[in-house]
Amino acid sequence: MSSKKQIIGLMTGIAAALSLYFVPLNGLSHQGQACLALTVMTVILWAFQVAQAGYISGLLLALFVILKVAEPSVVFYSWTGTTMYLIIGAYLIASAVKNSGLGERIAYWFIVRFMHSYRSVIVSIFCMTFVLSIIIPHPWPRAFLIMSVMTEVIQNAKISRRDAISIGFTVFAASVPISTIFLTGDSTINPLVVQYAGVELGWFGWLKIMGLPCAVAAVLTCIAILLVFRPSQPITIDKKAAQKKLADMGRLTKKEFRAIFWLFLAVLLWVTDSLHGIDIGWITLLIAMLMSMPGIGGLLTAKSWGEVPVHVLLFITAAISIGKVGAVTGMNHWIATTLLPSSAPSNLFLFAAFVGLVSIMIHMLLGSVIAVMGVAVPAFLTYTAGMSINPLVPALWALTAIVLHYVFPFQNMSILVGMGEENGLYTQKESIRFSIPLFIIAFFTIAVEVLWWMLLGLI
Repeated sequence: MSSKKQIIGLMTGIAAALSLYFVPLNGLSHQGQACLALTVMTVILWAFQVAQAGYISGLLLALFVILKVAEPSVVFYSWTGTTMYLIIGAYLIASAVKNSGLGERIAYWFIVRFMHSYRSVIVSIFCMTFVLSIIIPHPWPRAFLIMSVMTEVIQNAKISRRDAISIGFTVFAASVPISTIFLTGDSTINPLVVQYAGVELGWFGWLKIMGLPCAVAAVLTCIAILLVFRPSQPITIDKKAAQKKLADMGRLTKKEFRAIFWLFLAVLLWVTDSLHGIDIGWITLLIAMLMSMPGIGGLLTAKSWGEVPVHVLLFITAAISIGKVGAVTGMNHWIATTLLPSSAPSNLFLFAAFVGLVSIMIHMLLGSVIAVMGVAVPAFLTYTAGMSINPLVPALWALTAIVLHYVFPFQNMSILVGMGEENGLYTQKESIRFSIPLFIIAFFTIAVEVLWWMLLGLI
């Protein structure tokens, strides 16, 4: 049954769309105005959680096509490249790791050796996320894997509801900064921003540029969580139960050995992408398909396709579509010229802060990380075209601000997918509460990037 909030959100979204569609906006085409109206409506529907994000996203895609805002090939542009297939492959690889038992073994190993209190649980979540980010090329599947283990920890240690919510939020919040350390940490967003910049950047190139600043962001996020979400009571972890669980698993199984082999091959191909020239999307899909083959794989079955969430694919399609349709219809250019001043600050720190602030402003307007990247990154690249600056610089500043800062869960899919009783236990109340520390962390990280890139000679 629909809540009053959902009805109000629906009416507000429709009213906003109609207002923006009929109000005169100089310099914006008819299709651009329609794109802006539908985009703002969608963001409002997402914010009010009028329906599951997948349904709202499907509505936007259908309206883009039916109202002829853009051609279907533009609206569903994300399916013509590697992006969607990379996501599908990433979910399947995560399913294979989970079903083989390897991911669970790693998680319980962490519990036995490092977890003994609330603080150690929070720190261990960040450490597990880092380790798994090397072998699982997408933040959502690995967060769910860690959450499945944390659920057992919560039950065995009889952790209070309040502290359980804090732990659940940490699992998904940790994936945000850590996903930007490696190029394959988030195989959707990271390669996309490199593509926007139009610069060749391999796995090691990304690690060299983004590894240190994003590691700093991860450490600061961990500290902030410990300060904001303090435990309501002392926590004692039952290590004996975890040791028994690990002992019951026995030695590495044949499935685990096969999983290790394919994961090693996947990581090897990811880190050498600049040598062989194969897009990491096709590598990820290929490895996932080989994991299903008899004899050499056997890690994926027909049921494994159920691990690929259709609603998430629709959300990503809609998010990318907003940026692509916005570019084709002129909406992106109109937003950029409306928000950006005629000249940029000459001081690098001020310019970086300016890029970060504007990116966050657009993020608050459009909501989706990928949608904002489609608007903000091209806008800043155009804005800095006449300057002697590497296009990666403004693109990665914008990425840092957009990814690290969120207020509502829908503004970062890694947070949205974990929300709810059946997932990470938390609500949007926790993300709103954490938004102020995130604002500080985002700008501190951008400052670290300026200093680090100056040392590297990038700027």
